[in-house]
Amino acid sequence: MLTYKDAGVDIEAGYESVKLMKNHVKRTFRPEVLTDIGGFGGLFALNKEKYNQPVLVSGTDGVGEKQFSI
Repeated sequence: MLTYKDAGVDIEAGYESVKLMKNHVKRTFRPEVLTDIGGFGGLFALNKEKYNQPVLVSGTDGVGEKQFSI
């Protein structure tokens, strides 16, 4: 069975990377940021009344193994 490690994904190294950058990233947070880093998405409180046509786009795409099916 192929493991993440066999596919070139080092999960522990990923955790360590998040740990090392966490405090630096948190310095960029605004009060509207509702979640911590490290998850697969982020939550941001948007005050709709403050903007005419608000658009909020949030996405994540991590590196790792990808499956292709034919």
